[in-house]
Amino acid sequence: MTEAKDLIGKLAPDFCLESDTEGTTCLKDFKGKWVVLYFYPKDNTKGCTTEAVDFTTHLEEFTKLDATIIGISPDSVNSHKRFREKHGLKILLLSDPEHHVLKKYGAWGLKKMYGREYYGVIRSTFIIDPEGKIVEVYPKVRVKGHVEEVLKKLKELQNPS
Repeated sequence: MTEAKDLIGKLAPDFCLESDTEGTTCLKDFKGKWVVLYFYPKDNTKGCTTEAVDFTTHLEEFTKLDATIIGISPDSVNSHKRFREKHGLKILLLSDPEHHVLKKYGAWGLKKMYGREYYGVIRSTFIIDPEGKIVEVYPKVRVKGHVEEVLKKLKELQNPS
C-alpha cells in the first residue's frame, strides 16, 4: 500500500475523475501550475466542511500564487454539487467512488475509531509543483489551521530565501 510521505519528490500519480462542475478533470490539465490536492472523507461533515470553506476563503491568495485547489472524496458528483451549493464553495471537487486515486496517494487505509477498525479516507494534502512533482505532503491532517499552514508552505516553496 502506498504511504503518502513516500511520494515526496516523485511525479504525482496522474488521474482523471468526474467533477460536479467541469465534467472530467485530469491532473495533467494543470501542468505548469501549482496544485494543492487534498483528500477528505465526506461532504457536509463538520471537519470536511470547515476545510472546504477555509480553502474557499483563502482561494484568492492561492490564485495569486498560481495554485489550483482540488478536493477529492469518495462522494458522488451529486453530493459534491449539493455540498458546493450549501456552503458557497469555489474549489474544484472530484469524485473517486472506487477509491482508485485515494489509494494511489496513500489516502485510503485502515482507520480506528472507538475500538473499531475500518477502511476509509485518511485526510491528507499534497502540494504539487508546476513540473508535476509532489513537493510537500501532509498526512493525517488536523483541520484547524491547516489551510493557513499550506498557504505559508506554498509561499516558502515559491520564494525560497
